[in-house]
Amino acid sequence: MSSGPGRGLTRVTAAVGDLAMSRARTTHIVRSTDGTRIAFERSGEGPPVVLVEAAGHYRDFSSFDGLVPHLSRVLSVYTYDRRGRGDSSDTPPYSPDREVDDLAALIAEAGGSACVYGFSSGALLGLRAAARGLPITRLALLEPPLQDDNPDGTASDPLTLELGELVAAGRDVEAVEHFHRSIGVPDEIIEQSRTSPAWANMTSIAHTLVYDCILSDATTSSMLDAVQAPTLVLDSQGSTDDLTGWAAGVAARLPRGTHQSLAGEWHGVADDVLAPVLLDFFRDEP
Repeated sequence: MSSGPGRGLTRVTAAVGDLAMSRARTTHIVRSTDGTRIAFERSGEGPPVVLVEAAGHYRDFSSFDGLVPHLSRVLSVYTYDRRGRGDSSDTPPYSPDREVDDLAALIAEAGGSACVYGFSSGALLGLRAAARGLPITRLALLEPPLQDDNPDGTASDPLTLELGELVAAGRDVEAVEHFHRSIGVPDEIIEQSRTSPAWANMTSIAHTLVYDCILSDATTSSMLDAVQAPTLVLDSQGSTDDLTGWAAGVAARLPRGTHQSLAGEWHGVADDVLAPVLLDFFRDEP
């Protein structure tokens, strides 16, 4: 079983129990290649950037609620529900390539090219999309959990199989807890989140934790050679050595990668620290 905290990691912090504040929004739908409906919204005016959520998150329980207001001052910010989450539909069987198709549909909707920011397992999806040649002008990643223990991407981590069995048996609450303990979320954060409304949000999409594990299993360092977009890989100075080491390793392997460590907590950086770095990077000339 994976002992590192990076397998499709959910951002869980001291504030994890606070649900996203209700806000007026307009939901739009774009169709992916296989017909899956992908729900998204747009904020702001300017060059487009698509934000890709981590495992266990979607627009009603988002990692990006505090980040969007900073970015949307000068950018058109697209946030969306990854397939199987929130207002998006799902088309089995799951495959990482279908999620890349979803992102391609969003980029086309945004005008044909866009910057992309991915967090944790969302960063893995961003890497796969860039490696496949999607028109991503600049790519930013926060702590992509890319490990080299599955070099050809064909083996399944035991966690993937265990979560699949729990979800198939309808044991969604156990699946969420097992996922978080297996990836190294600190016990105090798990206990805090168990008594919060956030736990119900994660439980409602427990089946997609399997998707993120499949995505992690299938994403290998050899894919990085094909990523031609300028890429900024970030980590938090408050994270564990495995997370920061994976980030540094990804940046070193990418043809046009750079690495930067930011002040932050475990697997997270405050929005007012993160936003200026992203804005400087996205607005820089390629």
